[in-house]
Amino acid sequence: MSNQFVQKLSGLAELSPNDVAALEAATARPRRYAARQDLIREGDEPGPMFVVLEGWVCRYKILPTGTRQIVAFLMPGDACDLHIKLLAEMDHSIQTITAARVATISRSEIDALMDNHPNIARAMYIAQLVDEGVMRAWIVSIGRRTSPQRVAHLICELYLRAHNVGMTTGESFDLPISQIILADALGMTAVHINRVLKELRLAGAMAVNRGSVTISNPVRLVQIAGFDENYLHRRLRRLI
Repeated sequence: MSNQFVQKLSGLAELSPNDVAALEAATARPRRYAARQDLIREGDEPGPMFVVLEGWVCRYKILPTGTRQIVAFLMPGDACDLHIKLLAEMDHSIQTITAARVATISRSEIDALMDNHPNIARAMYIAQLVDEGVMRAWIVSIGRRTSPQRVAHLICELYLRAHNVGMTTGESFDLPISQIILADALGMTAVHINRVLKELRLAGAMAVNRGSVTISNPVRLVQIAGFDENYLHRRLRRLI
């Protein structure tokens, strides 16, 4: 079974066979989680770094009203909280969206990887910077993009992120998230999301069908989104 964490980092820095072996060893004991299971909750003491090997995961916050805002999606190959152990407590929660297989890397293991494998350290720092770029793009979407632009922009982003780790088939990719989850990520209602998805389908840009997305007209979808992929820093990748 391929290790998409290794595949992702290999696209960000030149990893030697020794680097690859070290990453595979660090993620060799993953745990399986059911869907909608918290890996860690807001207020908990930070622990190890989580590495998603299978399934989809999200970061989220619960407002005093009980409503939820999803602030990031994590797909296979993504890791979270490289330096989280430096904080006293979590300021958000992390939960599986689907059934998932997640590895944990302790602080001491991370330190050893970074100290003994400079290329791994470089790749992980770049990955963290890309994550910060994604967060900025999400802030712009919530603050300034129209509803169709928000949805189209997120689909463009998720497609490219999935493509980076070999999870696309042509112009299609799995999107195992409900309209409610999309609404929580984009600051919209599920009813509004449904209306926008229909609008994008009628525009011939994309279609959602049973947990997958097909981008019918990539040029049209990019135009609607006003999408510029520079924040994903794909030019750093050697293989794409």
